[in-house]
Formats: sequence, C-alpha cells, structure tokens
Amino acid sequence: MADLPFTLDQLRILRAIVSEGSFKKAADSLYVTQPAVSLQIQNLEKQLDVSLFDRGGRKAQLTEAGHLLLSYCDRILSQCHEACRALDDLHNLKGGSLVVGASQTTGTYLMPRMIGLFRQKFPDVAVQLHVHSTRRTGWSVANGQIDLAIIGGELPAELNELLQVVPYASDELALVLPVKHPLARLPELSKEDLYRLGFVCLDAQSTTRKMVDQLLARSGLDVQRLRIEMELNSLEAIKNAVQSGLGAAFLPVVSIERELTAGSLHKPSVVGLQVRRQLRLITHPARYCSRAAEAFRCDVLPVFASADSPLRQPRPAAEGPEPLVADLDTP
Repeated sequence: MADLPFTLDQLRILRAIVSEGSFKKAADSLYVTQPAVSLQIQNLEKQLDVSLFDRGGRKAQLTEAGHLLLSYCDRILSQCHEACRALDDLHNLKGGSLVVGASQTTGTYLMPRMIGLFRQKFPDVAVQLHVHSTRRTGWSVANGQIDLAIIGGELPAELNELLQVVPYASDELALVLPVKHPLARLPELSKEDLYRLGFVCLDAQSTTRKMVDQLLARSGLDVQRLRIEMELNSLEAIKNAVQSGLGAAFLPVVSIERELTAGSLHKPSVVGLQVRRQLRLITHPARYCSRAAEAFRCDVLPVFASADSPLRQPRPAAEGPEPLVADLDTP
C-alpha cells in the first residue's frame, strides 16, 4: 500500500485552523508555535500538490480543495476518536471518557446534576459537558463530537432524519413574581392579570426568547400585549431582577427550584395557563456507543426522565432494579 500524502497531525492542524479562524489561534489551541503550524500546512500542500488556503485576506479562508479535504478530515478524525473510545472501553469503565451536550437551560441547570450522579457511580470516567444552541449541539452529535445530548429547541430537518430523537422530559415554563408583589397575595391569577404586569425577559433576538414567545402564544396568551420593561442577557440576571422587585418573568421551573424552595420567588397559579416544552434526548444510531455513554443512558437518564418517557420503561430484571424517580418539577 502506498504511503498516504498526509498525516493525522496535519489533519488535526487543518481542522484547528478552520475552527479557530487563524494560524496563530490554531497554534495556541494545539500548544505549538505558529511557524510549526505554517510549516505543516506548507508540507501538506506540497505533498498534495494543491493550495488549501487563500492567503490573500487576513482570515484563513479555505480554497475549494481545502473544503474538499476538510470534509474527509472530519470523518477521518471522527473514526480515529471512535477507535480510541472503543479501546478505552476494554477497561470496564476504569477510565475512558464521556462527552455529553445540552442546550443552554438544560446544560446550566439539569445536566450538572446528572453528571454529579454519574461521577458517583463511575468516578474514573472523565466527563465533558458542551453547552451550545440546539442547532450546534445537534451537529456535534451528528459529527461524533458529542456522545449524546438533551435539547429543548427544534433541530434542523436534515438532523431529524439522521439522529435518533427520543422524548425525555417535560419542562414547565412558570410565571414568577417578586414575593412582595401585590398580586403575590392572590390565590390565583387570570390571563388578564398578566397584561397588567411589567416583565423582565431575554433579548428579543435570542433563540430562547423566541422559543418562550412561541410557547406562550400557543398557550393562548397575546404576547404583543405583555408589557416588557427590561431585557437582560441571562436567566440568572432575570431571576435576580425579579427577586429585586423589578418585574415578573416566565422562567423554566428547572432553573428556579432553589429559589422556590428558599421562598425568594413566588410562583402563582394562572387559570387556564400551563406552558410546557418537551426536552428530547438525541444520539447518532450509526455511531459507536461507548460503555460510558451506555451507562449514562441506563443508570442516570431514567432518574430525571418524565414518567411517559421511553427511558423510564422498566428494564429486564437481570439488569437490576429501576432507578429512583425524581421529577423535574419537584424542588
């Protein structure tokens, strides 16, 4: 068999340059010097007899040949990663790694609890958590960069066809008020009461804000009539604003469990209004599933799943008792 005109190190460098956007940043991410990166790319171009980068601009731009090689580069490196993971599995989870992903809210408030439980059971497995948008998380699962992920948004159509998507849990979107707000003394509110409130919410251009508005509209609220008094850039900032008496907000229950338990936020009942979204587990059925990923799926995910999720179905007796149930909506 003839020698290949490239090495795995050269492919890693090519991928890093594209990911980081420049030769210098790629060198920093790989802990090598910029001249070493440039030399490797020059050698690669010489060996392939093509130009991979258009060097006319300030940013590293791939040529047509560069794009073509990159498409194979991703697949080659992904297969190498899977081979290493498979070999790690021979150690019966006495090592190895697990990479899980999540969209913003789930990754911030729910996934750390899952990882904590997993680490109790399998302390020798290294765990990484990647928190990004639903779209980016979906593509990372498709490309083999993430073993499994829990998302709350909508996947692109092409990913719905490629990935396995399983209903996981129901996440409630709850109205919260400052505890000293006049309406906090009422046993329940009507939808009309909401139009008299001042709201604190995420920026109108954020993906999460758009998702919240869609859920509220589907539940019968006229979103245009809600009075927005303040826009902030994080759920934590919104929680602090509500606790400080600056307005009301709609927040995922999973993000405010601690505040509800402490009594620092008031969650009133609203007649005829129940806003929920479906969290879903995504995996790539055609890719290698490591023992660590299988352990996470079987021993951790059912603990936090909704009662109607397929992940909560009884397992065969030989696999042991079903795990303890903890609903998302329980503080």
